[in-house]
Amino acid sequence: MLRRSRPELVEGDVGCWVFAAKPLMFLVHFVDQIPVTMSSSLALGLDFGTESVRALLVDLRGRERASAVIKYRHGQIIEALPGSREKLPPHYALQHPQDWIDSAAKAARLALRAARASAEDVIGIGVDFTSCTMLPAMRDGTPLCLLARFARQPLAWPKLWKHHGAQAQTEHINRVARERDEKFLARYGGSIGLEWFFPKMLETLEGAPRVFHAAEVWLEAGDWLVWQLVGGDAASLPRSTCQAGYKGMWSADGGYPQEDFLAALHPDFAGVVAEKMPGRLLAPGTKAGGLRREMAKRLGLREGTPVSAAVIDAHAGVPGAGAAEPDTFVMVLGTSSCHMLNSAEERFVPGVAGIVRDGILPGFVGYETGQAAVGDAFDWLRRVTGQRDLGRLSREAAALPPGADGVLCLDWFNGCRTPLMDGSLTGAFTGLTLRHTPAHLYRALLEASACGVRWIVDLLREAGVPVKRFVATGGLPHHNPLVVEVYADVLGAPVTVHPCKHGPALGAAILGALAAGSFASPNAAIRAMAAAKSAPVIKPNRKHRAIYDLQYARYRDLAAQFSGGVRFPNLSS
Repeated sequence: MLRRSRPELVEGDVGCWVFAAKPLMFLVHFVDQIPVTMSSSLALGLDFGTESVRALLVDLRGRERASAVIKYRHGQIIEALPGSREKLPPHYALQHPQDWIDSAAKAARLALRAARASAEDVIGIGVDFTSCTMLPAMRDGTPLCLLARFARQPLAWPKLWKHHGAQAQTEHINRVARERDEKFLARYGGSIGLEWFFPKMLETLEGAPRVFHAAEVWLEAGDWLVWQLVGGDAASLPRSTCQAGYKGMWSADGGYPQEDFLAALHPDFAGVVAEKMPGRLLAPGTKAGGLRREMAKRLGLREGTPVSAAVIDAHAGVPGAGAAEPDTFVMVLGTSSCHMLNSAEERFVPGVAGIVRDGILPGFVGYETGQAAVGDAFDWLRRVTGQRDLGRLSREAAALPPGADGVLCLDWFNGCRTPLMDGSLTGAFTGLTLRHTPAHLYRALLEASACGVRWIVDLLREAGVPVKRFVATGGLPHHNPLVVEVYADVLGAPVTVHPCKHGPALGAAILGALAAGSFASPNAAIRAMAAAKSAPVIKPNRKHRAIYDLQYARYRDLAAQFSGGVRFPNLSS
């Protein structure tokens, strides 16, 4: 039995069409009782995930008119490059840039058709994207991988956020930064992350110098997509302060890392910012430009439609979850998880991956934390245990007692993001016997994921950053309610599940409305478009508290064993 209050449907019934069209599959949602009666009244959110892009159309009161999902033709490129049989190295995760454009065009047109809307109805476009997903390009925007001479070179292709080929470079960057006592380290909890922008650039310089030197522009995929939408030369390409601040070691007061630090990493790296990172930095919600003619035709939209600067997909989940106020811990639960918090307090918290003023919403210090494998880990367990779907596994796990009959898991199956920022760490199961089943493993994995969240919350609170409320958004809370139940029990606090099933896409649409000038402030836009009048609240079972307190202590002990002890750098300076 789910411990939740059921909200009532306020407007319309939601339906869906599922189409199978080789080699793509797409899903269209529509709301059939909300007539489009006003022109120029819809905002489009383009939500670029790991496997697909979603196009969401909402009106300025936040009512969903339609959404469409299109999978990327090439998905995640992890085995071999397109057209090649040569195996990619371990830990590589790449993507095809043409997939982003093609899938977005199909999704936008399907959503418009399902909403029975015209191009003139769309007043603004917002874009959120996985991060740090990045690529090398020429000054005209052409990705290097689309040039014949680089098509077979893996490091010329876009590196997906989960690409973990830059382990050595990440360690080198952190070592040099600590030796030099670089001030920017304090904003990132003392460590630069394996998935970030500069490690991936340095990996290319050291692993494929011909590619590095040929690249004229290095940029985040979200910035590249917005650049393609609005056009312009490389000098004016719009770069998101969100992506730069959290993944690119940039701050408003200090800029990017200084040339002498970059030279200390590698002599050929010294001028990379000045020579290969042109553009203008814009906050999400700021108009990056108007939709250029070619892209307007492809998407079925009006030329000149305002386009917002990009935002990290998980960060878009904050406005999408209606979190306009501080001290709300927003959990964007998906393939991986990002947990964001806006606060009036600025504290440099060891182990917290990003502390950026105005990084999520203006007027607040935005804290980003996260877990590197959540939905990915659940699906991995399903596959290795031979289960056909997670639904049955989840039902069997729900019938088990808290503590999974003695099975304990460490959920570092794609490394540890917060608080250790170490992609080389590995996961584990302990306490297994012959009587345990796949459901026990699954329950233990859910509990480990929840313990990881509790650890993050403890870090913030211990450093003086208030955490008063929990909101869950993203795909997992709606598709897998047991996850939220276990999280609530382990945290010992209620968790609100925002009713929008597409939080990041809604957040992107809100930014599109802001770019169009439809609201005076981000807070006004969030309150108008994402306020949840009625939302499910998952309450903790107090009878489980003592069990989970013990489980959490065991989890922390296991984490210390597998990490060689909890390692936090000294940030007191």
